[in-house]
Amino acid sequence: MANGDSDSNSKILARWVMGGVVGAAAIGLYVLYPQELGFFRRKKKGPIRVYMDGCFDMMHYGHCNALRQARALGDQLVVGVVSDAEITVNKGPPVTPLNERMIMVSAVKWVDEVIPDAPYAITEEFMRKLFDEYNIDYIIHGDDPCILPDGSDAYALAKKAGRYKQIKRTEGVSSTDIVGRMLLCMRERSSSDSNSHSSLQRQFSHGHSQKSDDGASGNGTRISHFLPTSRRIVQFSNGKGPGPDARIVYIDGAFDLFHAGHVEILRLARGLGDFLLVGIHTDQTVSANRGAHRPIMNLHERSLSVLACRYVDEVIIGAPWEVSKDMITTFNISIVVHGTVAEDTDYQKEERLPYDVPASMGIVKLLDSPLDITTSTIIKRIVSNHEAYQKRNERKAESERRYYEDKSYVSGD
Repeated sequence: MANGDSDSNSKILARWVMGGVVGAAAIGLYVLYPQELGFFRRKKKGPIRVYMDGCFDMMHYGHCNALRQARALGDQLVVGVVSDAEITVNKGPPVTPLNERMIMVSAVKWVDEVIPDAPYAITEEFMRKLFDEYNIDYIIHGDDPCILPDGSDAYALAKKAGRYKQIKRTEGVSSTDIVGRMLLCMRERSSSDSNSHSSLQRQFSHGHSQKSDDGASGNGTRISHFLPTSRRIVQFSNGKGPGPDARIVYIDGAFDLFHAGHVEILRLARGLGDFLLVGIHTDQTVSANRGAHRPIMNLHERSLSVLACRYVDEVIIGAPWEVSKDMITTFNISIVVHGTVAEDTDYQKEERLPYDVPASMGIVKLLDSPLDITTSTIIKRIVSNHEAYQKRNERKAESERRYYEDKSYVSGD
């Protein structure tokens, strides 16, 4: 019996020793290889915080839809906005500076927090900062690869850490195609520059015809491949109407190439009441008042961009140019506002006063526009720097070509 007890004790001791060795080895591996062994595993307590970054240059409804999808993967969405310097190094000069891009991203209704000057690539140092200081649980990106100049994946570390999630890219729109539309617009206005603008437009719009697509308005909107659905509009809508005693503010416009100037005037307008109703003019109305080369974005594209803004409660898709008494009564409008900064009227066919009726009722208010930015401002930035943007697009194409040649791209789940 004594020998049996001794053997049993020896076996137990051996297990303890072996367990200690394995435990020590595991701790050592955690120190040496924290990412592979889940050192960055999310903490279970508290809301799920997700992080998404981007340049958000010439922000459009595709960007907004990406942020909507990212927010659906967690309880709080933190967005990193890449610095001007980082964009210039990796892609070429941005069209809109950081301060304007920060205004745009901060105004998206699904965004809870914004980090300025985010790095273009997720480094280990920045990833640790996200996890430790910002309490980020997952890093989100679209299913299109984000490629660095050296051909590597910008999100490789996040994937390796097991803290990466992926969303679907919004088809039918890209900043590249929008640039192509703008350049085509300018080509039509200035035939003297048609050769340079035409070649650059082909470069940016991937060889699409320079004529209006069959599904586009005959009055100016072109190269749009967006197919609107009721489901998408519902996804972007608040789904709530005004209360019985709500003070309803109305503002209208084209809201073409939705930009920081639009956001800021909408912010001021929303502050004047309880419910902001935004009228978005039809493509035909915009063309009649801004010229056949406008709008750049079609009615439904412009509607989604406005709907994504946190200051907007509801939109009228295809609002009339003139605000009538019947319209004021139907929507119970308390005040009609417009800003001091607007597009020029060189192409206006006739003089019409859209606010005659509300003015006669004493419910029109002129707001000082916080930013001197119009759609023409954005277009002029592109045209004045078209060579830099052409190089930017060529660099992007070359990076993608090298990436797919040298590596097999594996999508994250």
